[in-house]
Amino acid sequence: MANTPYPESYYAASANAVPPRPALQDDVETDVCVIGAGYTGLSSALFLLENGFKVTVLEAAKVGFGASGRNGGQIVNSYSRDIDVIERSVGPRQAQLLGQMAFEGGRIIRERVAKYNIQCDLKDGGVFAAITAKQMGHLESQKRLWERFGHTQLELMDQRRIRDVVACDQYVGGMLDMSGGHIHPLNLALGEAAAVESLGGVIYEQSPAVRIERGANPVVHTPQGKVRAKFIIVAGNAYLGNLVPELAAKSMPCGTQVITTEPLGDALAKSLLPQDYCVEDCNYLLDYYRLSGDKRLIFGGGVVYGARDPANIEAIIRPKMLKAFPQLKDVKIDYAWTGNFLLTLSRLPQVGRLGDNIYYSQGCSGHGVTYTHLAGKVLAEALRGQAERFDAFADLPHYPFPGGQLLRTPFAALGAWYYGLRDKFGY
Repeated sequence: MANTPYPESYYAASANAVPPRPALQDDVETDVCVIGAGYTGLSSALFLLENGFKVTVLEAAKVGFGASGRNGGQIVNSYSRDIDVIERSVGPRQAQLLGQMAFEGGRIIRERVAKYNIQCDLKDGGVFAAITAKQMGHLESQKRLWERFGHTQLELMDQRRIRDVVACDQYVGGMLDMSGGHIHPLNLALGEAAAVESLGGVIYEQSPAVRIERGANPVVHTPQGKVRAKFIIVAGNAYLGNLVPELAAKSMPCGTQVITTEPLGDALAKSLLPQDYCVEDCNYLLDYYRLSGDKRLIFGGGVVYGARDPANIEAIIRPKMLKAFPQLKDVKIDYAWTGNFLLTLSRLPQVGRLGDNIYYSQGCSGHGVTYTHLAGKVLAEALRGQAERFDAFADLPHYPFPGGQLLRTPFAALGAWYYGLRDKFGY
């Protein structure tokens, strides 16, 4: 069987050393079969193992191969739709539950890093940067909203104050969230996989799930083996393919692009981001950036609907970087890559159960780093019979993209064009 390597990214080049993991070549039995060794799958496996379940994880390529090992590495709280929007859709009781969970993912990450001594360059502090006065008004409202749910590590910044934390003159202000932050995302996934194995969990790489045999004791088939389980957790997200057709109609893989500079040196790096916070702007099609552990600038942005790989990633992202930091015009780009995330029409995650024993979570819509860690806990609670928090997500309404799978990409691109104009002209 073909061996699928990591894409050529900065994260893969700087990943911590890990032992090779075998492909499944036998028939095994387990309590829970987890499909996908990204954050959702690894978080689920860890919580289940800590609660006495026997867990087997199947990964089509390598641990963290998908979005978990390619993202911007930013710990961003809440969801891609904020809690007030959710409240208008589902009412105060369900919104209250979801609001209480909105800041839990970041705490789970920090607990995992500390408990299992994961080396992933964890840094505290994330900045939301406003380009227009209207965006600044949204941040002021967001601060009040988040504080309503007990999240208080927030500071509004005027134009002078934001220049203390980011050397970019296009921002009129911003908000600092000290419970935000950033990590080396692939090393976080690799550390969580090692934690899974330390508790007796088994991870098979190069073992794609090709078919699920449903029933009282479902079976997951791979090219060379199969796993019989009491429960299945489907955690493939944008890399799931058509394994579970019911999940494909209401979601769409999208690509985002990231570049990484050569090492900048301490002085230049500190001049750009003096406190080493990560930053994302407030545009609908947002840019995001941070420093790596070895003082490179990691800069991402843009969305490719339908998850095609652009021919020249640097040509797309470098102009965005230079708009923010023209002082980097002579700096070399060492790495450029793309990765897919899964978008839902509502921009809220899809969580649910198929039959009595197949559970799933997908469609983080750009907020996956924190949400997936929460999702693992919520899925594990549901398998233990504690379903209140699971049901709060499962009861969110979801709709298929207009035009079905054939037309979902052009419809989404049209919507993005509209919001891009709103960003550009400030209305």
